[in-house]
Amino acid sequence: MKGQNAALLALVITLAGCSVPGAPRYSDNPDGMLRPATQVSTLTLKHSQRVAVIFNANTQADLAYLAAYNAQARNGLEQNQLQAPIQQAYIDSSNPRLAIDTVRSSLQQQFASVAFYPNLDAAMAARPEVIMVLDTRSTLATERSSDVQASVRAQFYDANLTYIGEARGMDGRNMTPVWTHTKRAPEIADQVNAQRQVQVNALQRFDASLKALVASNP
Repeated sequence: MKGQNAALLALVITLAGCSVPGAPRYSDNPDGMLRPATQVSTLTLKHSQRVAVIFNANTQADLAYLAAYNAQARNGLEQNQLQAPIQQAYIDSSNPRLAIDTVRSSLQQQFASVAFYPNLDAAMAARPEVIMVLDTRSTLATERSSDVQASVRAQFYDANLTYIGEARGMDGRNMTPVWTHTKRAPEIADQVNAQRQVQVNALQRFDASLKALVASNP
């Protein structure tokens, strides 16, 4: 167990390396690419609409953060003999595609067409009825922090960039340090997997919020 604990502590310290200097600098004004709406659009959300999705700076930073965390979990400690279930739990709980793919699926269930674009100009050139700005934020565990959080927020605008409404979901959990010497490998793996459940919970709440938003605009 001593070797296993040393490997686990080495992993969380390595993960902190991508969490501290490379941590996302989330903006308190996540929709800076669009001017604040002075009025609410008369357009309502309908299942028949075409939606263009763009990422704001927070989502772009979040994807880079998760990709770095995931890469460290995959490749950072190959020679440290970390038990496979624990390492796999870190990999699974930092999948950078989880939020994007789940949001895509939620949108596809609510709208006729959903397409992702690299920027606002490209989205507007496609002439969709609705433009959606996606904001995601994640905090995963390191040796410096056991607070795990996930947030998903989507703001909808009409073709004139007038605000329509938003859907959101979030969750968080404070975990005990995973490298505690009294914990066995299955318990550690379960705890690390709880990071993924926090993300899943936030995405499920986002999905419910999106359904309610569309249903409120028949």
